[in-house]
Amino acid sequence: MPQLIVTALVALMLTACQGGPSAGSEAEHGADQDAASVDVADVTLPPVSGQLDCQLGAAYELAGGLDVVVRDATAAPAAGAYNICYVNGFQTQPGEADLWLGDNEDLLLHDAAGNLVIDPEWPDEYVADPSTQAKRDRILDVLGPVVTGCAGAGFDAVEIDNLDTWTRFTAPGTGLIEQDDALALASAYIDLAHASGLAIGQKNAAEVTSTARGLGFDFAVTEECAAYGECAAYTGVYGEHVLQIEYTDNLPESFDVVCADPDRAPLTILRDRDLVGPDDAEHAYEQCA
Repeated sequence: MPQLIVTALVALMLTACQGGPSAGSEAEHGADQDAASVDVADVTLPPVSGQLDCQLGAAYELAGGLDVVVRDATAAPAAGAYNICYVNGFQTQPGEADLWLGDNEDLLLHDAAGNLVIDPEWPDEYVADPSTQAKRDRILDVLGPVVTGCAGAGFDAVEIDNLDTWTRFTAPGTGLIEQDDALALASAYIDLAHASGLAIGQKNAAEVTSTARGLGFDFAVTEECAAYGECAAYTGVYGEHVLQIEYTDNLPESFDVVCADPDRAPLTILRDRDLVGPDDAEHAYEQCA
């Protein structure tokens, strides 16, 4: 069962974290400073044992039950599990362009020619532009009801995807997102989640784990940290409160080797890239013991 977070427990977790990234890393040098500045919210953190699944492609029951599950904001929470609500906080969701085009088009990133920037990995997603306080406020006007809706639906936490847009849209012709602006929008999501009684997870962006923890993120969700050698950047800052997802199409070694890595998260799973349900031939699911 989830445990109610208390200040003493978080302080113990942060001071006890071992095996962080190598000397000189952002996580190692920033952890102590950020631990002191974190404003601990009265929220419930995910369990660090049990069965985890990420079900963004389809919501389904898992043999043996679920202890922690990530589902889309449009899906219903799973009964008896700790439910994390997926919100695409820095890009638009497929099929939701009407929320942004027209009166809100100025909230989207444009390139040097004035064209809307589209994520090349997800060609049906535009990129949010958090470059001013006024724009950030209006982005929250659009997506804030999604976050509060997660709380109203019975989710325990929220993960805000695509925090790392400032690392991907900086080249000439692709628009420009500043790290400070992205983190300012992240901070607004944190405040809103906590005010709604939700824990909030940092999604990816290993470069800023200590900074993000200092902003108030409660746990982390990392995709492919084993594939990119980044797992210690998360566990070195968030301790056991990291959920790790690896994908079958980008596995650097056998999944057994990934599971044996001392820096991997206690809850680590292997999934198919599209996170489809078990009735789909492409479905894949394994969890480290």
